[in-house]
Amino acid sequence: MEIIEKAPAKINLGLDALYKRQDGYHELEMIMASVDLADRLTFELLPKNEIVIETNSSFLPVDRRNHVYQAAELLKNTFHLTQGVKIYIEKRIPVAAGLAGGSSDCAAALRGLNRLWNLGLSVEELAELGSVIGSDVPYCIHGGTAFVTGRGEKIEFLPAMPQCWVVLVKPKMSVSTSSIFSSLSFNSVQHPDIIGLKRAVETDDYQLMTEKIGNALEGVTIKRHPVIQQIKDRMLKYGADAALMSGSGPTVFALCEKKTRAQRIYNGLKGFCDEVYIVRTLK
Repeated sequence: MEIIEKAPAKINLGLDALYKRQDGYHELEMIMASVDLADRLTFELLPKNEIVIETNSSFLPVDRRNHVYQAAELLKNTFHLTQGVKIYIEKRIPVAAGLAGGSSDCAAALRGLNRLWNLGLSVEELAELGSVIGSDVPYCIHGGTAFVTGRGEKIEFLPAMPQCWVVLVKPKMSVSTSSIFSSLSFNSVQHPDIIGLKRAVETDDYQLMTEKIGNALEGVTIKRHPVIQQIKDRMLKYGADAALMSGSGPTVFALCEKKTRAQRIYNGLKGFCDEVYIVRTLK
């Protein structure tokens, strides 16, 4: 028996950090949306009580450091399962890119294993389990467009963001999310209008959405990696309606209502960065 699950990437249309909480996490307000760039996970039962992770990516660990492994181990320990599993991860989402690739893989693993092992868990129960592994996992269990608060566990579902083309550009570097958050100064941070952005999504107002997108972490990451600003500038020069860093970076995305503009941005940046993608938003 073989089961397949897709793990879509996400972008942050808006990300604001309000304050640092007593538990060490930051209180967040985010508008997140799934895009049509996805990893693909394949699940197969094994007779031996073991977890085997295989992947086409040389950058991905296949032991307990991998969130997919952690998801399988969590379910096995929680429900006292003795059946083994082999999971193959076909990576398409760039690693350590601010696109929640690891969290989305983890969410796909929980969904897939729920089916493979016939656990009968609800989406809400899977999201609660996923929160133990990572802050973005509960959102990734659901996907779509959502207003996400707390440290990522509080999710309010929104209508699908206005349909458009998205150009994703990942420069040759990785960014540590914890390092970016630890360097965030609330005295100088520029807070985006998350509520205004939420209203734009709810009313399907593409123009307003492009005006309201923003990321409170951009200043920190761009200071360390100026190439992110260079990518944003090039995107806008080539006709993007808006350009923003996703998550803690380093991936930058452009929003385009017209495919011809998205193609122009793709062509203009393909020589500048190796990892460039044109995708659609997901309903």
